[in-house]
Amino acid sequence: MQLSHGGEFSPTGAPVARWSVEQVLALAPDAASRKAGTRLGAAGPWSGTGCDATGAVWGLCKGSGSTPYRTVVDTTGPAYSCSCPSRKFPCKHALGLLLLRASDDAAFRPAEPADWAGTWLAGRRARAAQKGGSAGAGGDSARGPADAAAARKRAERRAERVSGGALELEQRLADLLRGGLAATDRSGYGLWEETAARMVDAQAPGLAARVRELGAITGSGPGWPVRLLEECGLLHLLDRAWLGRDRLPDPLAATVRTRVGLPMSAEGPPVRDHWLVLAQYDTPDGKIVTRRIWLYGRESGRTALLLSFGAAGRSPAQALPVGATIDAELTPYPGGGQLRAELGEQFGATTAAGPPPGIAAAAAPAVYGNALRDDPWLDAWPVTLREVIPVPSEDGWQVADARADVHVAAHADVAALTEAHDNAKAHADGLAGSALPIAPAALSRPGLWKLVALSGGGPVTVFGEIGHCGFDPFAAWDPGEGKEGGGTSGGSIVQLV
Repeated sequence: MQLSHGGEFSPTGAPVARWSVEQVLALAPDAASRKAGTRLGAAGPWSGTGCDATGAVWGLCKGSGSTPYRTVVDTTGPAYSCSCPSRKFPCKHALGLLLLRASDDAAFRPAEPADWAGTWLAGRRARAAQKGGSAGAGGDSARGPADAAAARKRAERRAERVSGGALELEQRLADLLRGGLAATDRSGYGLWEETAARMVDAQAPGLAARVRELGAITGSGPGWPVRLLEECGLLHLLDRAWLGRDRLPDPLAATVRTRVGLPMSAEGPPVRDHWLVLAQYDTPDGKIVTRRIWLYGRESGRTALLLSFGAAGRSPAQALPVGATIDAELTPYPGGGQLRAELGEQFGATTAAGPPPGIAAAAAPAVYGNALRDDPWLDAWPVTLREVIPVPSEDGWQVADARADVHVAAHADVAALTEAHDNAKAHADGLAGSALPIAPAALSRPGLWKLVALSGGGPVTVFGEIGHCGFDPFAAWDPGEGKEGGGTSGGSIVQLV
């Protein structure tokens, strides 16, 4: 295996953060790799281990053959290289090496890289230098105009097909409303799947996805016709926005193109900052796995989202340790809010820090409402809530703004925690307007109980998304470690997804 991802090699004079065990395990591509890597996280199978000031670690791992596997990791990428035949990245040997580094610092002697590790690291340096030197070369200038003209013609043809699909969808929505929404319950899912297939033929995968979501609403429980009407209204709005995109402001037009499903490229000046890795999680979408990595810029105050994709059972390539802070450049994508970004050059890793500045739970709906002005089809918006307490509600859980009179002592087991929070429910009932329901998607995840245990009835700082379904928590900070906007403990963040 010879794999590298996530930025070019760039040495830095800043201190290199030492990853925690939880951060390393979050990089594993699947549960099998996590389990196998854990078995290799002890000193037994390793020899020739070492590290240097640039963030590189290396070692030889004894395997089934006579020759040990050569493993090297550049933690500033992160990037990995191993002589094993695995096609996963990071492989179990890279995970084991990082786990050993996280748990046994004495096993790594600061030194110059071994010859084989140094060769790989030097190759990364050379590629970084070559990339920087050729950025403004313009060697293909003679071919550029022809390529641009061809690309413009392809874009125009696709836009025509999408417009035809949008007009057809408008007609189908009109027929649907004319016949009555209640009748869709008798039509079955085939009606929606056939319409979605027509949108795929029109090269509008975003419209197709939204049509399939309509099919999932039909017959989904009490009040489903109201929810279906709301979503039909949003789909109609997207259709009309596409057909009238020439009259829209540029940011909103870019948002419409993205929502319809047209590919977009990161553009504009890159933003260099010290980016705190807030959360990383994977969501399956058919045969594709989407990885979302949330970052927060210390100096810019911006929240950014990195997206990467894996196909055919393979994990997405991009991975960053949760809780770490990286010095890097991000290039935003166009569109409302400009949350999505592309990771560019990295200049190294720095010591871990505390949570970003947060807001009260009562202020979160207004933040989401403001974001909807830029993107009316937005399902949720990232927020950090400070000083909130998870408490049970009649139909689930909620996070409530802390008050001086709302405090429950910590307990050691889940049963005691539940009883304690039942006692706190009376306080939460009086916090009208200052409590947010936990989103249904989070109620069945183990992360909810992590949050409850971390709180112990006291206030915590939580990062997640606020949307029309409620608040979905992604990460929280140990209330006993570090202060808001500061702190030095790399283990203070707990991932909840």
